[in-house]
Amino acid sequence: MSDTQLTVTFSGGDVDDARTVVRVLEGAFGDADQRPSAEHATVRVATFTGERREAAAGDADAGPLSAPVTVTVQGTPEAVRRASDTLTRSFTARDEGAASGDQEQERQLLLEP
Repeated sequence: MSDTQLTVTFSGGDVDDARTVVRVLEGAFGDADQRPSAEHATVRVATFTGERREAAAGDADAGPLSAPVTVTVQGTPEAVRRASDTLTRSFTARDEGAASGDQEQERQLLLEP
């Protein structure tokens, strides 16, 4: 099992905002296996299961969001920690809470434009 199994859900903003967040996470996790695509969806999903990747210096250039986006990251503890760190470095973020299980964690962040 890879240490980068991560599911990311997005609510708020539009599909371009979700894609902006995914591009930032790809700097730390490699290409997403599933990307947000539905234009009119209220919740969008991206998944990462690739091998761990160290972010390069310019990978965290986020670009602006059009609206606040609630992002929930769920996966292995290491993947959730790296995703949270990457997002808080790249966006104005507010921690909205976390939950831990035996082998999985979940964290919710509000990313602001």
